Amino acid sequence: MDGLTAPSQGAPGVRERGGATAAAGDELIALVRRALAEDIGTGDVTTAATVLEQAGARALITQKAPGAIFGLQAAETAFTLLDPEASFERLVAEGIWREEGGPVLAVRGSARALLSAERTALNFLAHLSGVATLAARAAREVRGTGAKVLDTRKTTPGLRALEKAAVAAGGAGNHRAGLYDAILIKENHIAAAGGIAQAVARAREAAPELAGTLEVEVRDPQEIEQALAAGARRLLLDNMDDAQLRAAVAQVAGRAQLEASGGVTLDTLRARAETGVEWVSMGALTHSAPALDLSLILEALP
Repeated sequence: MDGLTAPSQGAPGVRERGGATAAAGDELIALVRRALAEDIGTGDVTTAATVLEQAGARALITQKAPGAIFGLQAAETAFTLLDPEASFERLVAEGIWREEGGPVLAVRGSARALLSAERTALNFLAHLSGVATLAARAAREVRGTGAKVLDTRKTTPGLRALEKAAVAAGGAGNHRAGLYDAILIKENHIAAAGGIAQAVARAREAAPELAGTLEVEVRDPQEIEQALAAGARRLLLDNMDDAQLRAAVAQVAGRAQLEASGGVTLDTLRARAETGVEWVSMGALTHSAPALDLSLILEALP
């Protein structure tokens, strides 16, 4: 598989950002600092007891399974917070598929710092690489269909920006970043508003600057017609099977762009994409991506 780094293109609820924006700067430092504090607590008693304070070491992180790497900045931040003098050599580009795996990152620095930061660094890197890997597999599944795979808001609390960046690095697309940057009127909004027409009208009046992102969740042909009559140009087809999706595509006949959603897996993804929808959203990209198998081997320096 080639490296897949395509940004989102016209996805519902997405402003053009060149893909997701990862947590950066102070936000990333604070996130990694919390993760280190969770692991180290009052101190790494094993490392302090066995490793001399002045000892130096070199660590090599290796990818041991097929997939795409993402999260190098987070991993490097973990080491740097414990040893500001640590140096790094990146041995693979992020988002590039490697069938055989191989070396990922070489780190030189304090042996104590490398040992104490090891698990935190690998936790970030393995999880985010797992997301990028699943996104790459998903992007491959829909090639040639004309549909794009999107992530969702089903992300790990506190890690959304990083997980969405990993999705984009793998070659899939980003849906809205949160509740603030797009309008997606779902079943419960419709119930609370008193109907699709009322919900759409109120949303347009309250947030005209987001009218271009407005999308309505629909469950059957009647709701499709109600949403179209209200002026919705993006419809979320909720939990429809393939036959229902094809029927919805025929019913809409180009009057709106369509997103299929609900229980999508790698096994069902291509069939969903072949129904004629523009997008297929897949919460599993972030909430169910298995960690990529990585290891860290340390060697003492003289």
